[in-house]
Amino acid sequence: MKLGIVGLPNVGKSTLFNAITSAGAESANYPFCTIDPNIGVVSVPDKRLDALAEMYDPDKYTPAAIEFVDIAGLVRGASRGEGLGNKFLSHIREVDAIVHVVRCFENDDIIHVEGEISPERDIETINLELIFSDLEILGRRTDKLNKQAKTDKRLLDEIDFLKRLNAHLEEGKTARGFAQSPQEEEYTANAFLLSAKPVIYAANMSEDDFINNIANNPHYKRVLAIAREEGAAVLPICAKIEEDIADMSKEDKTMFLEELNLTESGLDRLVQECYSLLGLISYLTAGKQEVRAWTITKGTKAPQAAGKIHSDFERGFIRAEIVSFGDLTACGSMSAAKEKGLVRLEGKDYIMRDGDVALFRFNV
Repeated sequence: MKLGIVGLPNVGKSTLFNAITSAGAESANYPFCTIDPNIGVVSVPDKRLDALAEMYDPDKYTPAAIEFVDIAGLVRGASRGEGLGNKFLSHIREVDAIVHVVRCFENDDIIHVEGEISPERDIETINLELIFSDLEILGRRTDKLNKQAKTDKRLLDEIDFLKRLNAHLEEGKTARGFAQSPQEEEYTANAFLLSAKPVIYAANMSEDDFINNIANNPHYKRVLAIAREEGAAVLPICAKIEEDIADMSKEDKTMFLEELNLTESGLDRLVQECYSLLGLISYLTAGKQEVRAWTITKGTKAPQAAGKIHSDFERGFIRAEIVSFGDLTACGSMSAAKEKGLVRLEGKDYIMRDGDVALFRFNV
């Protein structure tokens, strides 16, 4: 999974990226500090995997991973090449989802590129640049389909849909906020539109507001209203707190968060939000050789899940031995779970569930 962190200059974007990845991206109080995208790969926190590691004492421990890309700050006119616009748009195309950092804190010492704090304007600035790019893409695709439709009338439905979507975009609304049937969603996917990508708005607050006053932060309220309208997710966060805990030991981090009455770090909450937004789950494999988490899409069947490990597993799939994480840990071992009849044999039509511990049988 690849997530792009975007935002106007000086909203806390690179600070948040540094904190959650400890990748050391440059962060400073001037626009375009980030020019080329910085990339950091982080392990997905999963207490279930930790419990399996205690049970099996494996030679190898492999959590799922997320790649975060800190993309250059955007300014008005990017779709016309202003600032670093062309680079920004090309980098957005490569990510699965967007984490849009929105400034929701007041601080006279940190310059805002537009002069004042306004979540609506900041969100609109970036969304409009994505929309302008999408309108250009739709124009080219519609022209191409019109030519093909002269000999293939089946394309007329797609052309009609793209015209309606184009009108929606021209109103300054994103593609992800446009109601679509499953077939129409396929048309949108074929167009590779930037404003159709799933978005999480990371509302970056001051420490005081994040700890004591999230619900009453007026900027956060406005971000919530915008997200509801376009079907996006919102995550309140404090980049400064994440920066403070980034280099702490696990024990110190836990203690620090407890002192702030927080149960999870921003990274933990961001990962959960991303999995939910993208419809992802994890299944687990466990043994002395390795315990590992595998990320799949909800609704994935057992053979395709096995194919995540190796294509031979899918090609020669026979069956899957499945036990839920809860049943396995309650029993204390796979053999005990089998004795209690909690290990199931599942075939090719089995739909994997989050937290399944799986052993795949195959023959090639």
